[in-house]
Amino acid sequence: MIQAAADKFGWKDRKKSPGRGFGISGGFEKGSYVANCVEVSVANGAVKVVRVVEAFECGAVVNPEHLKNQVEGAVAMGIGGAMFEHIDFAENKIVTNRLSRYRVPRFADMPVIESVLLDRRDLPSAGAGETPIMGLAPAIGNAIFDATGQRLRSLPMVPGKLGASGGAVAAVV
Repeated sequence: MIQAAADKFGWKDRKKSPGRGFGISGGFEKGSYVANCVEVSVANGAVKVVRVVEAFECGAVVNPEHLKNQVEGAVAMGIGGAMFEHIDFAENKIVTNRLSRYRVPRFADMPVIESVLLDRRDLPSAGAGETPIMGLAPAIGNAIFDATGQRLRSLPMVPGKLGASGGAVAAVV
């Protein structure tokens, strides 16, 4: 899995530059396997996910187009959980009490997404429900660490969590 994602991403040929970071992760759940390679940019305290390559294996692929859509939707949801989505509380009450106050990914937040579907005809289909979402936040966290030298260990990872070498994050763009 990781090799398939890394090959499609061009992991060996990535170029380190200021404000750019690269992260990789992998995982498995319920007979499915996932690997992610992510590129982020960090500028003026803002983090943007630029590119995601996700390799996914869930046994025999019955409908490749639908599976690709599932994987890409999971990437969008994973970006939301990793970068934006949270509920604020004050005095034991929910402050984020309207959908309009709950930040989810927008079209402008979407990176280039590339899917690698590994069709294992020798295995029964295991389904693609939740597994494609699970490795994205760790890969984004690794990419932020690569760009800034700071390890963020709670979600959402920004805004306001980078300090010192990464600068205070004012916004996610």
